[in-house]
Amino acid sequence: MPLTLAIVGRPNVGKSTLFNRLAGKRLAIVHDEPGVTRDRRMADGRLGSLELKLIDTAGLEDGDAGILTAQMREQTLKAVEGADVCVFLTDARAGVTAGDEIVAQLLRRGGKPVVLAANKCEGRAAHPGLVEAFRLGFGEPIALSAEHGTGLSELEDALTQFADEPVEESGEEETENVEEKPLRLAIVGRPNVGKSSLFNQLVGEERVVTGPEAGTTRDAIAVEWHQGEREILLHDTAGLRKRARAAGHELEQLSIASTLDAIKFADCVIVVIDATMPFEQQDLKISDLIAREGRAIVFAVNKWDLVENPSGAISMLREKLDRLLPQVAGASLIAISARTSEGMERLMPAVFEADKAWNTRVATNAINRFLSEALARHPPPAIHGRRVRIRYMTQTKSRPPTFALFGNQLNALPEHYLRYIQNELRGAFGFRGTPIRLLLRNSKNPYVKD
Repeated sequence: MPLTLAIVGRPNVGKSTLFNRLAGKRLAIVHDEPGVTRDRRMADGRLGSLELKLIDTAGLEDGDAGILTAQMREQTLKAVEGADVCVFLTDARAGVTAGDEIVAQLLRRGGKPVVLAANKCEGRAAHPGLVEAFRLGFGEPIALSAEHGTGLSELEDALTQFADEPVEESGEEETENVEEKPLRLAIVGRPNVGKSSLFNQLVGEERVVTGPEAGTTRDAIAVEWHQGEREILLHDTAGLRKRARAAGHELEQLSIASTLDAIKFADCVIVVIDATMPFEQQDLKISDLIAREGRAIVFAVNKWDLVENPSGAISMLREKLDRLLPQVAGASLIAISARTSEGMERLMPAVFEADKAWNTRVATNAINRFLSEALARHPPPAIHGRRVRIRYMTQTKSRPPTFALFGNQLNALPEHYLRYIQNELRGAFGFRGTPIRLLLRNSKNPYVKD
């Protein structure tokens, strides 16, 4: 059994840096600005022979109930409650502060084992702060530098006593069964459209911090979740603003990069649209990005409870979606309210349908029967007096569905005709909610010299 380890401390002591170090990769955003981490982030990690389940937490500080700081505090306390042991991190350069005293009191009330570590110990200036950490009452502090990786062996020794048994290095790699891999699902959209509220509604708890102000979520947070028998890795992400507005803001650019990584990692993406301001320019750019990445897509029109005349509104949105985003025409459009739970029962079935289409493969003989009928209904246009000949088509891969067209002069086919082939494929084989890629394979003319 892995040891569940919560990394706790006041803001800006290096908790996320240590989290990334133990996870072996850069998962959490690290920045000099305090309070970057706001939600619990979990990951698997290893420290020597110890197998760890890591929890990165928001910095603990006082805050009035109902405001963002109080929500961050609540998330951290839940992490402490679920941990086997806590690493209490201080900043050796700053010494013990009033914020450290607050964290110490909360950890003592929590009743969980605590390992004290003074971070940023690379240099003589940190020695007084290391000695001062003794007065926090958690025994001898470990001199640590999460950024440079020093002191980790001492941290391993301190944590070993809390582990059931060390994991032996076997040298043999475990083979991963593709069929057992969870569905990787990301929730994306513009700022303040209700992504985190939808995330909490799906997992059934206040798992991430929410608020009326835009930009509450800064880092992509992943949670393992089950819908029936299906295992899902669900990502909440930061809102994607226009590039010009994010320019010059390093922290926001890091948040955007984290969101883009979540999209690339995902199998299916839920695009959250604000029902009171549907399909603005940024919504279209986000959707086009997902289509270009080749991910399955479902549109969740949130805040439906605020729509004054809902009857007929969904049909208008459907027409707008198919007209403005022909590359994902036919994608599911679900009206929901993350606040009241309206429409939530229809969202996940739409996700599973899109994921099924994304993974679908069609037999070559069925594809070519379809192609013959499609060409008969709408023959390719003539190019310079010569008609383009499409001889046959085959599916080369799924995830997303990708088809190769073979014939002459295919590069001259206009975009609207390729879109016709894609739409006919969607209608014939049920490729709803997934982009379709076409590869053009021209036959070589033996009479044309290279």
